[in-house]
Amino acid sequence: MDPGNDTGTSQFLLMGFSEEPELQPLIFGLFLSMYLITVFGNLLIILAVSSDSRLHMPMYFFLANLSFVDICFTSTTIPKMLVNIQTQNKVITYEDCITQIYFFILFAVMDVFLLSVMAYDRFVAICHPLHYTIIMNPQLCGLLVLVSWIMCVLNSLLQSLMMLRLSLCTQVEIRHFFCELNEMLQLACSDTFLNNVVMYLAAVLLGGGPFAGILYSYSKIVSSIRGIASAKGKYKTFSTCASHLSVVCLFYCTMLGVYLSSAATQSSHSSATASVMYTVVTPMLNPFIYSLRNRDIKSALKRIVGVQVM
Repeated sequence: MDPGNDTGTSQFLLMGFSEEPELQPLIFGLFLSMYLITVFGNLLIILAVSSDSRLHMPMYFFLANLSFVDICFTSTTIPKMLVNIQTQNKVITYEDCITQIYFFILFAVMDVFLLSVMAYDRFVAICHPLHYTIIMNPQLCGLLVLVSWIMCVLNSLLQSLMMLRLSLCTQVEIRHFFCELNEMLQLACSDTFLNNVVMYLAAVLLGGGPFAGILYSYSKIVSSIRGIASAKGKYKTFSTCASHLSVVCLFYCTMLGVYLSSAATQSSHSSATASVMYTVVTPMLNPFIYSLRNRDIKSALKRIVGVQVM
């Protein structure tokens, strides 16, 4: 299909991972399983935090918010892909595509902000333990989450509105399993320079800024831990932020790997496959990382499910 200017494009085709019919049941079963594990695992974390008064602390308040965002994050892309596979219909409307872009950016950036806020919480807890309850009061915790949501909503709205100004070509195939912003920009026939500037500027400010905050927090945490005399004390202190550090490394490393591999191969199919790591695998693993390394979470989950949690 030859590209041409068509501002009336009303639908697209999400090509997904493979067009081989024999692979569709395998892909459907795999992603359905990962999605159910993600939703169930993060719901358990939210239920544990809300039902156990001992977990009504800033660290767990932010963790519950992260679990909620992770559920929304995966729900933005995976259900639509599963429906398309089940119905053997790859069509997604223009309106649904813009909506998917909006919510995908919203929850992806919110993940970044929450990880940064959680790093700050660990910084205060370890570097200023005597003032922790004063600094991390409920008002500040609520304000941090509220400001994060406001900034993410405004950024998503800006990116979506910038997308609406473009004229789209008649080439409607999206070589991805969801409407990814960069993939959509490649379908545009009009000038995308301003869109790219806004997209990369937002990535630097809203992605690089929080990451710099995480690095600063952990540099101070490492300095404080080095000042502890006993090895047991160092281990105990470090263990309080080990789960968060694991999630940060998993999220950022997988996201960085996606864009590096995409830039190296220039392949949309490779980018779609790599995107699974931070859009599906990371949200699925987060509940396991936090529950397996945290005694309080394990105790709360044990009371909820009525069995011993490993």
